[in-house]
Amino acid sequence: MSDAATLSPPEDLTQRLSARLSKLRAARGLTLDQLAEKSGVSRAALSRMEKAEVSPSAEVLGKLCSAYGMTMSRLLAMVEDGFSAHVRKADQPVWSDGGFQRRVASPGNAALAAEVLECRLEPASRIAYDAPPVADLEHHLILQSGRLTVTLDGTAHALRSGDALRYRLHGASVFETPAEKGAKYLLVLVTP
Repeated sequence: MSDAATLSPPEDLTQRLSARLSKLRAARGLTLDQLAEKSGVSRAALSRMEKAEVSPSAEVLGKLCSAYGMTMSRLLAMVEDGFSAHVRKADQPVWSDGGFQRRVASPGNAALAAEVLECRLEPASRIAYDAPPVADLEHHLILQSGRLTVTLDGTAHALRSGDALRYRLHGASVFETPAEKGAKYLLVLVTP
């Protein structure tokens, strides 16, 4: 995965994300050095993200969300303005990072326990997370098309189109696609 990623729409979402990351760190009373130690992301990278000089990759944003104890979708929802019952596709934030794309189809919110993500992973892709963003977070993954292997705490689950994987995430996770086929899946996250 690359170090930089893109968010859309709107175009100023990266600016708002950098401001939110800075506010989260300040609200928790953390210095850049303390957050770097807690998240495993370098102090220099954190500083550049907070200044909107770069946008974090999916893996880096995952590490920051883990340090803050929140899902990536919830963080992105904090960046969006307000709450709407009807979320038009054109208004759903999309996160792209190399061969990975995540559309927040139904964003999380303080009033709602679940959020729904539509994810696409290109062939021969691998995304690894060291820890869950929120301990014991409930996941429901439904593979819509392609092939996907999800490894949870060292146990690999080979999924085919139509398969569902239900789990509570406690440790590391890896999402991998074979060289010949990518994957499209829905991921429902339920916050405890």
